[in-house]
Amino acid sequence: MRELTFSTATREALTEEMERDPAVFVMGEGIGERGGNWGTTVGLFERFGPMRLRDTPIVERGFTGLCTGAALVGGRPVVDFMFLDFLLDGMGEIINQTAKLQYMSNGRLTMPIVFRGCIGVGHSAATHHSGNYYPMLAHVPGLRVVVPSSPYDAKGLLKTAIRSNDPVFFLEHKSVLGVKGQVPDDEYLIPFGEAAVVREGRDATVVAIGWMVHQTLKSCDELAKDGVSIEVIDPRTISPLDTDTMLASVKKTGRLLIVDEDYGPCSVGAEIAAQVTAKGFDDLDAPIMRINGAFTPVPYAPPLEAAVVPNPTSIALAIRDLLAE
Repeated sequence: MRELTFSTATREALTEEMERDPAVFVMGEGIGERGGNWGTTVGLFERFGPMRLRDTPIVERGFTGLCTGAALVGGRPVVDFMFLDFLLDGMGEIINQTAKLQYMSNGRLTMPIVFRGCIGVGHSAATHHSGNYYPMLAHVPGLRVVVPSSPYDAKGLLKTAIRSNDPVFFLEHKSVLGVKGQVPDDEYLIPFGEAAVVREGRDATVVAIGWMVHQTLKSCDELAKDGVSIEVIDPRTISPLDTDTMLASVKKTGRLLIVDEDYGPCSVGAEIAAQVTAKGFDDLDAPIMRINGAFTPVPYAPPLEAAVVPNPTSIALAIRDLLAE
């Protein structure tokens, strides 16, 4: 085991996959000699050259379509959007072509393509650079949606994504990029659709997504001082979604809180609540509760930005409210 940052772990995964398979290449804005806005490809241009680290103009729909075509004929493109907000200009291509071509070809064609980009509120990125979008992407049949929160998960899930024959969105919250964690020396992959129990507990279950895992764990540390024992589950993948792990936890604790930075209406939390209610209603001792970011465009000013997303204090209050039910 070594301690790596989230960014280093993903860069290591990408390097290993490019060395293993010459069909893997990266395309996006600033990912060549510059090494990417988030350091996603630092050092790879010198190692693999301009044919496999291809800088692009600001034409998201263009290079999304180009890489969709490349995936159809044997390439394994990794499309780096920098900020995931930029993918919106390519959504017509992604929904109507990338996500549907395997179905339209009756499975004769595969679509081994990875879309990656930074998501989330923070660092005064303002409303055009702070979107999450995973509920919207998970709504589209044919897409896989991955939201890791730790270096270990990031490396294992990115390697799985690059080897997948399906289109995968690999979403990295900007606040987790510097998070450090233990990563094995040996190669490993993490399957899609397997949630992780990151903290065991008995009094309530909290399902937290992405950066909210870390915020929730801080809340649990404070609550533990009062003898409150909380189980924390990280879904890791939004599509496919592992509700079995959540149901097993709720069967033990009887209570469920879902913590998601993204908006509440039509959210992943709403889907989780619906599935747990449908399949585990008899195990619930209290109504399912959710805590989400404010339903508003993300402000630029740091105090306002901090006010629109859950934090350890607000999460702890929500847990106490749930336990009081």
